[in-house]
Amino acid sequence: MNLFHKLKAGLQKTHSRLAHEIKRIVTGSPKLTGATLEELEAALLGADLGVGTTHQIIAAVKMAYETQGGRGVDVFTIARCEVEKSLSSNHGELRKTSRAPTVISIVGVNGTGKTTTGAKLAHLIQARGQTALLAACDTFRAAAIEQLKLWGQRLNVPVIAADYGADPAAVAHDAVTAALARKADYLLVDTAGRLHTKHNLMQELQKLHRVMDKKLPGAPHEVLLVLDGSTGMNALNQAREFNKAVKLTGLVITKLDGTSKGGMVVAIQKELGLPVKFIGVGEQPDDLQPFDAKQFAAALFEE
Repeated sequence: MNLFHKLKAGLQKTHSRLAHEIKRIVTGSPKLTGATLEELEAALLGADLGVGTTHQIIAAVKMAYETQGGRGVDVFTIARCEVEKSLSSNHGELRKTSRAPTVISIVGVNGTGKTTTGAKLAHLIQARGQTALLAACDTFRAAAIEQLKLWGQRLNVPVIAADYGADPAAVAHDAVTAALARKADYLLVDTAGRLHTKHNLMQELQKLHRVMDKKLPGAPHEVLLVLDGSTGMNALNQAREFNKAVKLTGLVITKLDGTSKGGMVVAIQKELGLPVKFIGVGEQPDDLQPFDAKQFAAALFEE
């Protein structure tokens, strides 16, 4: 299955709901009325596309009806173009420093899939012919270290870990030392899940980053926030708070294959201006894909 078909399959729930609603609204009313526009707006907001993008699509649909009349106006094409336009500033390439290693800190609330994301990213890096190391800096969740080690064995990626309950900053320090010694291209740091409202846990994350920066100036070079796609617009609050505490460089949206709220990718990118770097559309190691705005818009709105 090629990347686009995998993406399309992953966004099937969101696409089906949107397509069904748009067809019902458009066929039910060949003329553009206030009621039709309200229904269309509700359908777009229901997919969590956000107020800004929704208004952008509605304005473009109105303009098309005014210039072309009812005939030949394709709401799907208009919506796809507007979403693509919204995401056009998205630069999703993974950073690479001129000197190895590039350190990537993976952050987020509990249960978003950070550990799995780190492992899948390491797999993607290795598939590109580069080397990766994983650091188990979630020393609080009982199974996190074991989970990362299992992924490491499965994907043949070395894991730097300490005992359960160890100081996460000390583990991060050791991991940077190991990555430097091994001349690894990338070090992926799995941090503990923390609620964005817990000030003390956010301070601990800042400490972890300071320790890495001391050992390797400029580290972490990427701070990726992992968001669960099924939480919809609630993810926006998480992104805002994490961005205040540690300067985020990008987003990874997981679990898009199980939600009808896939539009939140567009809303968050538009509001925060943070690039979506990867999206998760399944359980397998290669189901984490680099984000492509054009393909994403097509998967959402292709008839």
